[in-house]
Amino acid sequence: MLQRDRAIRTQVQQLADASLFAMSFWLAYQLRALPFFSTALGLETISQEAFSQNVWLYFALVPAAPLVLESQGFYKRPMVAGRQGSAFWPLLKGCFLVTIGLVLLVFIFRKSEFAPRGVMVLFGCISFVLVWVKEQVFAVALRSRMAKAQSRRRIILAGIPAEITRLRREIEQHAGEGVEVAVEFNLAAASMQELIELLHEHSVSGVLVSARHVQLERLESVIQLCEVEGVEAWLVADFFATQIARAGFDEMFGHPLLVFRTTPEASWQIITKLLLDFFGALALLLVTAPLMLACAALIKFTSPGPVFFRQQRSGLNGAPFEILKFRTMTSNAEQMKHELAAMNEMTGPVFKITNDPRVTPLGKWLRKWSLDELPQLFNVLRGEMSLVGPRPLPVDEVKRFSDLAHRRRLSVKPGLTCLWQIQGRNKISDFQEWVRLDLEYIDNWSIWLDLQILLRTIPAVLRATGAK
Repeated sequence: MLQRDRAIRTQVQQLADASLFAMSFWLAYQLRALPFFSTALGLETISQEAFSQNVWLYFALVPAAPLVLESQGFYKRPMVAGRQGSAFWPLLKGCFLVTIGLVLLVFIFRKSEFAPRGVMVLFGCISFVLVWVKEQVFAVALRSRMAKAQSRRRIILAGIPAEITRLRREIEQHAGEGVEVAVEFNLAAASMQELIELLHEHSVSGVLVSARHVQLERLESVIQLCEVEGVEAWLVADFFATQIARAGFDEMFGHPLLVFRTTPEASWQIITKLLLDFFGALALLLVTAPLMLACAALIKFTSPGPVFFRQQRSGLNGAPFEILKFRTMTSNAEQMKHELAAMNEMTGPVFKITNDPRVTPLGKWLRKWSLDELPQLFNVLRGEMSLVGPRPLPVDEVKRFSDLAHRRRLSVKPGLTCLWQIQGRNKISDFQEWVRLDLEYIDNWSIWLDLQILLRTIPAVLRATGAK
């Protein structure tokens, strides 16, 4: 199945699931309000008004439910074969997490008198049953003869014999995806007239072309012929063997582009991350403002020098920006750095030592609890940093990278916290391991991973894990 077809079908699924979760919430209140239900379980009857008091939860429930299911891999399963078998656990975990999320929201906003525990338990059960039934109906519908006829794509497989064999094997391995090879076409030996006859004879919807070892003139002729016939031409764009980069298509000034990218492409998740960065940083600034003022006053009165430490760091794609931190060292710390070079405990270009003599007594305390990082929230508001991302390194340390692959950590915005922060922090002395964690974050990024890292950062900071 083409990615665009899968994306459209997934969006339809997500819309249906969001509607079912919304319906489940309403049904849970209706059932809980029935006198029979309350009498059978010996519970106090609730009024019909209780539901209207919690309608505001829909603003969180409707968009969050499909995102939670997606985070559990619910929509990454085959669309035809084996859907119902692989749906159980992702759906069960998703319903449980959504229910827990609603309970936490009700608790935070102190609306528990309008959302009894019985309602939430019923909601979790009803939502699971409704989405599960929808999955069964959807699976049966997809297996019907009419659905197979509508979704099946008959194609001509074009290329040299070796490539045709490889592609046919891959298509057969994904037999449930609705792609059927009608006939093969030897792109290196057969004529365009033969391709025309095959198009007319087999009534195909597309021509899948593997052109790694075929001249561009032959490839152009096939595409032009498909254009005239009104048949889709699918070009297998595997001319170059990439290990990490994912290929995608775009258009600029009317020219089709084949794009190789190693970072997440523009999506709703990226927009969500931008909104999370801005409003999250703004909320944290408002909450921590009194604490930041206290830190600033203590720094000012306990050691000579400015309150803030400013330094050029490498941001997105290596672009320099001025990072803002509370000063934790003596005012001549940069000049003393060269004298302490022999004490460096990190491999590679990064400089870190355990008992740094440049750190002030107050600075040790600020570093232990990561309070010196709070001013970087202003960098997040300015768009120079993100809440989650690889930690920004000084420009001069980035210039000393000996491995070009290390620069890939600059392909996303730097952040306040990251995998390094929660999995090792200053306990990691090997720069290679540091970079590995950063690249692991980039290669597996999702908004759900960001939320997990943010939640795990809180106990890591409170325990002062690995802080120096």
